[in-house]
Formats: sequence, structure tokens, C-alpha cells
Amino acid sequence: MGAVADLHYDNGHNTFQLSYRKAQSHHMPNSHFHSTYEIYYLMSGQRSFFIRDRTVAMEEGDVVIVSPNIVHRTINAALPEHERLIANIHPSYLGMSSESAGSTIPAIPVVLQPLIENEYLIVRLSLHDRVAIDELAEGMIREMREQKPGYEIFTQTLVQQLLILCCRYAGQGSTQSVAAPSAMHERISEIAQYINRHYMDDLSLQRVADQFYISPYYLSRFFKEATGFTFVEYLSSVRIKEAKKLLEQTPMKVSIIARKVGFGSVTHFGRVFKNVTGRAPLYYRNGR
Repeated sequence: MGAVADLHYDNGHNTFQLSYRKAQSHHMPNSHFHSTYEIYYLMSGQRSFFIRDRTVAMEEGDVVIVSPNIVHRTINAALPEHERLIANIHPSYLGMSSESAGSTIPAIPVVLQPLIENEYLIVRLSLHDRVAIDELAEGMIREMREQKPGYEIFTQTLVQQLLILCCRYAGQGSTQSVAAPSAMHERISEIAQYINRHYMDDLSLQRVADQFYISPYYLSRFFKEATGFTFVEYLSSVRIKEAKKLLEQTPMKVSIIARKVGFGSVTHFGRVFKNVTGRAPLYYRNGR
């Protein structure tokens, strides 16, 4: 089996991506959130997965599903060699709509209800239950490599089947409660939660360190170790995620949004926004 396979399909702004890697070491981009559901299947090895405000120790066979616009990043474990399959699929491919019968409540097939009830799901399966997941994963990798006619659509159906299986397991209680790997991770989780509540304030490394009665050096070092983000990268990601939501859902002016999410300068806001998302703020205006 080769080490790399990729598929990217973009129907307008509705993205579908599939990526297989077998690697010694790999990091997600510094700032990582998107408008798709992400399904991360760890086929072998160990990884740490930071999701919103906590770090999860992943084991071989775990599936993590992250909802749209949740900040997350994988981090090397003690043994960084691993094999993983990642799918990013836009809600539109799952039969979801932004509105349902005039309501703002998302429409969704009943079987996929756990996806909107949780910011993320962690599915930890027995070896017996993993057989069906492995078969779907192998089918996706095979389709990406052989690229037979219709392989893009075929892989989408396999990802949909994977999500349905995971939601079934979630309904049967196969999802796992999150336990921090260490006391240090618990402490950093508290700090990440604080940032998520106060991102609009004038936060700095020193001010947050003072708030938690720790040294800036400790905060800087262990925040990076526990989350994969530097303090500034994480704060910027949280602020830009909220700004993106306001751009998409309100007519609020960019200058007002910049101030609302904690930026003193609209120029600095624009620069950070593009660095985090790859796009200028107005790209996300008017439902884009």
C-alpha cells in the first residue's frame, strides 16, 4: 500500500475532500477550522487531537468527527508514525439544509442527528466492530487510486456510509467521554475555555498567565505542547472563526465585526483573517 492518496471535489463552495497518509510525522495547518464535517480515522499508530478546548489521546481504530467551524488540530504523540484517513464533507452532501420549513433549525436525516447534537464525536470500537469501518476505508483508498469512472461520487457514498455507521455506534453508546491525558492538559483546557469566553477582550499572553497565576513562559510552552497552537495562533483562530460566522450570518460592517471579536485595527484584522482562512473577509459575505 502506498503512502499517499488524495481527492478534492468542489461543487461551487461545497467542498468534499479525502486524504490518506502513512507518515512518520505530520501536523495540520497552524489554524484549522472549516465549513465541513471532518472525519478522522486513525488506522494505525497514536495521535493527540486537540478539539476546541481539550486534548484527546487517540488510539488505533478511533474515529473522530468534528463539526463545522470547530477549531482543531492533530499533534504528534510519543511515537509519531501513524496511518490515517481524513474526509471533509460539506453538510449539503449529507442531505442537510441551512433552513427547514422556514425555520433556522438545520434539516438533517434522523440517523445523523448525533452530528448536530455534538461539537464532535469520538467513536472507539472493538476489533469486531472495526471490520466494517476498515472495509469502507479500504474502499475509499482504492477508489482514489484507481480513479474509475464516477469514483468521486462513489467515494462520497462511502463517506456517507461511514458517518451513518459512526452515528449508529454513537446511539449504542460506543462514543467515548473525553479524559485529559494529564493534569497539564486539564490546566491548558481551562485556559482554552477561558479564551473561548473572553476572545473579544484585550487578551495577551501576560494577562492570561496572570489570570491563572502561572508564568508566561509556562503558558507559552505548555499551551503549544498540549494544543499544537501557539497562544497567539489559537486566539487568532477563535477570533477569526467568530468573525467568519458574523460575516456569513449578519449584515454587520467589517470594521464593527473586527472590533467585536477583539481587534483594535481593521487593517490588522484583515491581515490575520487572510492568514487564517486564506481569504479576505468579504469573501464570506452574502452567503459565500
